[in-house]
Amino acid sequence: MPRQTAHALAMVGLLACATAQAEPLRWAEWREGRTHSRLIDSEGRRTPVADAEWQTPLGSLWKLFVYIWLRDQAPLEAPYVCRGGDPEEVYCCDPGQSIDRDAALLKSCGRYFEPARLRIDAERWRTYWQSQRGPDWLSDLSRLQPATVVGVDELLATLARLPQQAATREALSAALLKGGDGEWAASIGSRLRVKTWSWHRGDNPQDRIGGFAGWRSDGVPVWAQGEGSSVQVIEHHHRAIAAQLPSLWPAETGPCVDVHLFARYPLAEVLDAENRAATPGVLQGVHHVRFQRGTQTELRSSGEILLDVENERPRLIARLSREDYVARVLDREASGEPVDAARALAIVIRSYLQQQATQQDRCLAIDDSSATQRVAARPPSAAARAASAFSADWVLAGSPVFFHLDQAGENRLSWSDAVARAREGLRFDAILRSAFPRADLATWADPSAQCENLVDAERWLNNQLPRWRPRMAAVPGYDEPAHWQVCRLLSGKPYTDRARARLHVRPLRSQQDRLALTHEYLHLAFAAHPDGLDEDFVETWARRLILE
Repeated sequence: MPRQTAHALAMVGLLACATAQAEPLRWAEWREGRTHSRLIDSEGRRTPVADAEWQTPLGSLWKLFVYIWLRDQAPLEAPYVCRGGDPEEVYCCDPGQSIDRDAALLKSCGRYFEPARLRIDAERWRTYWQSQRGPDWLSDLSRLQPATVVGVDELLATLARLPQQAATREALSAALLKGGDGEWAASIGSRLRVKTWSWHRGDNPQDRIGGFAGWRSDGVPVWAQGEGSSVQVIEHHHRAIAAQLPSLWPAETGPCVDVHLFARYPLAEVLDAENRAATPGVLQGVHHVRFQRGTQTELRSSGEILLDVENERPRLIARLSREDYVARVLDREASGEPVDAARALAIVIRSYLQQQATQQDRCLAIDDSSATQRVAARPPSAAARAASAFSADWVLAGSPVFFHLDQAGENRLSWSDAVARAREGLRFDAILRSAFPRADLATWADPSAQCENLVDAERWLNNQLPRWRPRMAAVPGYDEPAHWQVCRLLSGKPYTDRARARLHVRPLRSQQDRLALTHEYLHLAFAAHPDGLDEDFVETWARRLILE
């Protein structure tokens, strides 16, 4: 087939896909004890749907209920070990490796949650879910199947009263970080804690529907459904989804943080609003802090700040939630505007806290100091709270993090540079990539980098490039990238992260694995040419390079 014809057919395919995705996204939330339903088009416009009696197949959602049962009822079960030879294990692990409960939920590893493997007793399952006021379909273990169709209203009501919600939301906080090329996360932020699902519609396995169900970060149950697989739904609708989500203060705000306020500046006295010496203990309202060097400042407390006396000197300790701490540092060190600069710095602040704070009793402990991070002695502004809430629970993994007002450096974000880049239109994730090129977005509970380098695969590809170079130089659009990484594929099919020049593939154990790596490399090499989107063109050249 001529390339022009192949390209034309590819464009037709893309248009057809766009047409198929033109159907509005179905969206439902559980608020004020009832379901609120609406349709959302690709532009983000929403149309309320009164008394919608929508139904949904469970798809992969059945795994969510097994996960919750395990957390609430069972001791820590044995991990699932991948033996090889089972196509379903592509969603779990490589042969010889194992997967634990939380990772299995994120990767949608069905083999892990199979009731037979876990030896779940049907009667015990029924008794448990009946005690939780679960619906009939949930109480019957035999109906816990992808094809089971349930009412959306009943599903959301069930999510609203499930046990183990906090732990489950924490486990799901990385869900959008694990897919796509990072654009999902950049649009939606950490405002959803959801399990994705897909299934076929009717009798046609090729007619797919998908979406997600779970919670907003503030604890409100949500469900969504669109045309195509869950990945396709989120890829097509992520901007529209983002537009539906307000600035949500998370239901789980992280561990407590004890902050020694004004740690580097000895205090002379603390006065109440009437300029009387404040009584040691929990402070309420406005107070004035006088320093031994003669200056003074104001603080405001709603019971989070404690006045202590140590060696006859006053000492102030603020017990904050992690997210409150992040927002207060953002106010003190920088600003909540511009938005993308503030979002980037909020993630850096949270990451620095995780890397530098010490554990004391049940709380983290850190000084309020220019040597660490300065903390506002007042409630944070609305803009700072919004920046913190957008990325709640997210940290940078894979490198140390620092920041400075106006000095950039290795693994150090300059606030002035971040402001300039945000005003140029760069998103927070691009700002972070420029300052921390080897770091990945991760979660507080699992601060591990997403790119586990496949050294053997990188070595193999480097060895092939000189051999390919003369042949590919004559192909229009081929532009050998200056840098790239080969990363271990966590789940699903191999893909290329163009923004980070990362090829996510499986270890090279077969000719098919080498073919997949070559395929993804060519997507990157043709990134600036329309042929880079033509799967047939890319696959044809991959086969020529490997097989001819």
